Amino acid sequence: MATPAGRSEVRRATAASAMGNATEWFDYGVYAVAITYITAHFFPAEGGTLYALATFAISFLVRPLGGLVWGPLGDRLGRKKFLAATILLMSAATFAIGILPTFDQIGLWAPVLLVLLRMVQGFSTGGEYGGAATFMAEYSPDKRRGFFGSFLEFGTLGGFALGTAVMLGFQVALSDGAMMSWGWRVPFMLALPMGLIGLYLRSRLEDTPVFQELEERGEVAQGGNLRSLLRGYWRPMLVMSGLVIALNVVNYTLLSYMPTYLETQLGLPSEASLAVILIGELAMMAVIPFAGGLSDRVGRKPLWYASVVGLFVLALPMFWLMGRSFALAIVGFAVLGLLYIPQLATITATFPAMFPSQVRFAGFAITYNVATALFGGTAAVVNEAVIADTGFLLFPAVYMMAACVIGFVAVRFLPETAGASLRGTEIPDAAATGILAGSASLADPHDADAPSRA
Repeated sequence: MATPAGRSEVRRATAASAMGNATEWFDYGVYAVAITYITAHFFPAEGGTLYALATFAISFLVRPLGGLVWGPLGDRLGRKKFLAATILLMSAATFAIGILPTFDQIGLWAPVLLVLLRMVQGFSTGGEYGGAATFMAEYSPDKRRGFFGSFLEFGTLGGFALGTAVMLGFQVALSDGAMMSWGWRVPFMLALPMGLIGLYLRSRLEDTPVFQELEERGEVAQGGNLRSLLRGYWRPMLVMSGLVIALNVVNYTLLSYMPTYLETQLGLPSEASLAVILIGELAMMAVIPFAGGLSDRVGRKPLWYASVVGLFVLALPMFWLMGRSFALAIVGFAVLGLLYIPQLATITATFPAMFPSQVRFAGFAITYNVATALFGGTAAVVNEAVIADTGFLLFPAVYMMAACVIGFVAVRFLPETAGASLRGTEIPDAAATGILAGSASLADPHDADAPSRA
């Protein structure tokens, strides 16, 4: 950041990472708000909504496989080239969903093809997210990694918000018949040009400075497989899994399941439910860079504690509030979304820093995707199934609260890495090179010996 060329390079890396992430989550956003149309065209039988949500979850079951493939390759051969492959796969599969024949046209082949495309998306996402976060973290200045890293999640919310806005725009502009016939397809098809833009931005960058240093020192070959990760880094993998459970149960309940919940369970009109989500997402986008920057000054752990405690306390009241009226639904969703931001804003700064350079891509991608497959992508179908079986409309709040308890325990064992250098082959440590340096008495005892334990 000391030279104009360096600042320009960091800004380009930030834009390229955020654009790719926006493309990835644009698909998830579109699918989440298009459940009604997906159900009608691919699962027209009784219980179709549950099948459509299960198809949403299927892509997450494939994500660990993507992490197992892309992660070790990214540690051995570089971050950049695999980010190009993942964004192309993701955008092409999303486009293909937009041109799929329906159940009425080809019968059971329609849902089968939809499932296959969702699996392709999951496989590519297994490398895209971990790779983009690693790429962004390794490009960011150590003292501002929280701020710059938050823009990756700005892209996440931007993708969700754009998917919601595009679908809402088409619903307003088109008749119900036109929307059901062909209008729902167009948002999916927009993913292809978005992916090409992201590919162009990424192609103009060199690989990360951290990875280039590993190459120069001949230490790239140390990149590990799953066995070596489990043997050498089981502790950060376990801690990160607990954090991801809290993160993604909240994430997919709020951003993926909420449109279905507001419409089918609380009875809001489709346009009103989308407006609630869109307003909340825009509020979250406005706050996220400030939360990321704050974590550079006070650390990642205080923000995580504030988020999981706040969500645990206010989840039930806010879900109850959302069932009262349209205006109160906006308030309830916005409050929960803003409480979630301290987690979301610090993912890119926190998770890659839990692993040393030579296994960072693999460690992040495998751990994150396994935990997400089990507890993130399944959140929507679990919420819908429990509500359908019990009629308990506040269950999503209880589910979020349980996840936050797990997250609270995990934060206790999370090493503080704010400001720490990501270079080298040791686990970053804020007590050595970060915000805790020179003030060891303030450090958590679990932080100080994290490298030796690993």
